[in-house]
Amino acid sequence: MSGLRNIAIIAHVDHGKTTLVDNMLHAGSLFKDHENPGELIMDSNDLERERGITILSKNVSINYKGTKINIIDTPGHSDFGGEVERVLNMADGVILLVDAFEGPMPQTRFVLQKALEIGLKPIVVINKVDKENCTPEEVHEKVFDLMFALDADEEQLEFPTAYGSAKHGWMAEDWTTPTDNIHYLLDMILEYVPEPKVEEGTLQLQITSLDYSKYTGRIAVGRLNRGTLKPGTRVSLVKRDGSIVKSQVKGLYAFEGLGKKEVDVIHAGDICAITGIEGFDIGDTIADLEVPEALPAITIDEPTMSMTFTINDSPFFGLEGKYVTSRHIKDRLDAELERNLALRVEPTDKGDSFKVYGRGVLHLAVLIETMRREGYELQIGQPQVIMKQIDGVVHEPVEELNIDMPEDIAGKAVEMVTRVKGILLSMEPKAGRTKMVFEIPSRGIIGMRNQLLTISAGEAIMTHRFKEFQPYKGEIPGRINGSLISMEQGKAIPYSINNLQDRGKFFIHPNQEIYEGQVVGENSRQGDLVINLTKTKKLTNMRSAGADDKLKMAPPIVFTLEEALEYIQEDEYVEVTPESIRLRKTLLKEHERKRAKNAKLANA
Repeated sequence: MSGLRNIAIIAHVDHGKTTLVDNMLHAGSLFKDHENPGELIMDSNDLERERGITILSKNVSINYKGTKINIIDTPGHSDFGGEVERVLNMADGVILLVDAFEGPMPQTRFVLQKALEIGLKPIVVINKVDKENCTPEEVHEKVFDLMFALDADEEQLEFPTAYGSAKHGWMAEDWTTPTDNIHYLLDMILEYVPEPKVEEGTLQLQITSLDYSKYTGRIAVGRLNRGTLKPGTRVSLVKRDGSIVKSQVKGLYAFEGLGKKEVDVIHAGDICAITGIEGFDIGDTIADLEVPEALPAITIDEPTMSMTFTINDSPFFGLEGKYVTSRHIKDRLDAELERNLALRVEPTDKGDSFKVYGRGVLHLAVLIETMRREGYELQIGQPQVIMKQIDGVVHEPVEELNIDMPEDIAGKAVEMVTRVKGILLSMEPKAGRTKMVFEIPSRGIIGMRNQLLTISAGEAIMTHRFKEFQPYKGEIPGRINGSLISMEQGKAIPYSINNLQDRGKFFIHPNQEIYEGQVVGENSRQGDLVINLTKTKKLTNMRSAGADDKLKMAPPIVFTLEEALEYIQEDEYVEVTPESIRLRKTLLKEHERKRAKNAKLANA
C-alpha cells in the first residue's frame, strides 16, 4: 500500500486543528474553487462552529503527489474521549498540533498518551507562530518533556517538527522564514508516517465508527486490517460477546475529499464505509464467512448519567417551538440513537417523558442544544447518576478526575473535591501548576466545572473518565441557597426587582415575561421564597411615573444550558425552547408544592 497513509490529528480545543485540516483539503487538489475560503469545512455543524470544539470525529481524504492521505479529525474535548480512542485504531501516525503561545495542554496529554501506547509515531506541528509573544522554541522543549513524561520510546522521541500558521496557510522548517503553502507538512507525512501494515490472512475489519443515512440506515466505518473486500461479499459479523451472525456487504465506499465514493474493491490498510450489515455495534469485527477471526474488542464508555426529557407544559408552551408533542420528542431521540453511541433511551410510566442516559452533562447538553435549534420545545429534569444493584448492595459510578491548575490555589480544589466524597490519589507539581488525580463519585462532578473555573479565574482544566462501580458513598451536600419563585404571571417590573434585590440574585431581565412557578432568582438564604415581581408602583399626585427611572440594578445571571442543568434541584426543570432557557418548579402552584412536600415528609 505505498500509495496510502492514515493519519489522525490531535490537538487541544482551539489550537487550530480544524483550520489546518481545511488547509490540507485545499492543498490536496480539493476545493480549488471553494466559495468561502475563510469558512471551516470540517466543523460542519453550527454547534461545533460556535463553541469552537469538534464534537464528532470525521474522516476525509486528500490526494497529494499520487498518494492518498486519509485524515481523521479527532475531538479535543474530554467529554468525547470515547470517540478519540476508537478512531486512533484506524491511524498509522499522528500529527500533534500545539499552539506556539500556550504550549501542550493537559487535554492534549490524554489523547497523546493513548496514541503513544498504541505505538503511533507523532509529527509535531507548532501552530500560530504569528501570535504576539509566542515562544516556538520553548514550546518545542515542552512537547519533548511531555512525550518523555508519557514514556514515549526513543523512536517516538525523535519526532520531526513543522512550524507555521494554519490561519495564514503556511508551514515551514523554520518559523522565522514563512512560506506560501503547507506542502512542507504534507511532504513530512509522506516521509515519516509509515504505510499501513498489511497482515497475511483472511478478511478482518473492526467497526470503529458509524454513520447514518435515512436511505440506507446505519453505515459501518472502519479500517480493513487484512484481506480485500468487495460489494456482495458474504461475511461473518463477530459480536463483542463472541456470537457470530452471517451477513452480506451491499455497498462499499471509500472516503474521497469530504464525501464518500462507491468503489468495487477495498484493499487492506484503507478506511472504508460499508452498508448492508445489520445489527452491528462499535467494536464488532467483520470477518471471513468460513474462518471468522475476531479482533480484540474496543471498550465503549458506558453511560453514567441520566436526565428526564419531557414535553413542555409551562404556560408559555408552543409559543416559540415547532415540535412540542411527546411523539415529536420520541421520534427525534430514536433518530439520535442510530448515530450517538453512548446514548440510551427508555420510556417512563408517564408516557409523555423519557429517561435519556449519556456520558455526562456536556454529552447530553449538546443533544438538547441541537434539538432546541431544530425547533423542539422540551423540559429537562435534574441530572441523575446511574445506580446499580450488585450482590444486593447499591453501587454508584466512580470516576478518575484529573485537575490541572495553578499550584497556589490547589488547596482549594482539594477541599472542594473532598467535600463531595472525592479521594486524592496523587499530586504532582510542575512548572507553577499542580496536577491532581482524584477518585470521585460521578454525582460529585455535577456542577464542579463552574466552581473550579471560578476559584482559578478560568485557569483550571478538568478531565474525568469513568472508572468502575463502587458501593454507594453516602449523601453529598447539594446547593445550600434556595430559589426565588414567581407568584404571578406577567411582566417583571423593574420597580419590584429593585425592591427585592437584597433577597438574592436574579436570573431575569427587567420587563421580561414570567409565569407563576418560574424560578426567577437564587435566594440569599436557605429554602425557597415566593415573591411578586409583577407589582407596579402606586402613583400619587406628588410624584410622576418616571421619577425613579434611574434605578441601579445588578445585571441578571444568564445561564448557559450546561450551567442551568447543573444548577437545578430535584424539584425543578429546565424549560428549553428555540428562543429561551428558563428554570421552573416541576409543580407551578404553591399549594401543590406544599402538599407534595408534606407527603414526602409523611412517607419518610
